[in-house]
Amino acid sequence: MSEIIRFGVSLEKDLLQRFDRLIREKRYTSRSEAIRDLIRQEMIKKEWEEGGQVAGAITFIYDHHKRNLLNRIMDLQHDYNKIIVSTQHIHLDHNNCLEVVAVRGTAGEVLELADALKALKGVRHGTLSMTGVEKDTG
Repeated sequence: MSEIIRFGVSLEKDLLQRFDRLIREKRYTSRSEAIRDLIRQEMIKKEWEEGGQVAGAITFIYDHHKRNLLNRIMDLQHDYNKIIVSTQHIHLDHNNCLEVVAVRGTAGEVLELADALKALKGVRHGTLSMTGVEKDTG
């Protein structure tokens, strides 16, 4: 287990009050946990900028009646097969499908694929959720 080090932080009263409200809204158990989470988030962003490994999910909804759209989606997935871990296809209704693409690779590759999928004509909406992947030290 890691050694815990305590340190002080000085903040303006108004900023601390706003931070405490955020902590309650997000249901953190303490200021320390909220600060740790913010630090982790910034460290992950730095890893992304430096080409670090990420894992995540690209989720998008599309009109499956759109001509050639499914072929274009499949072509893109084949072009990026080295970063795609798996895909899941869900039929939402007669016109709409939801696709979830699990990915692992560099942030640049994952962002590139997500942007390409979201830009396809017939894709109604898409989101990307990703996080850093710690290096295996074992």
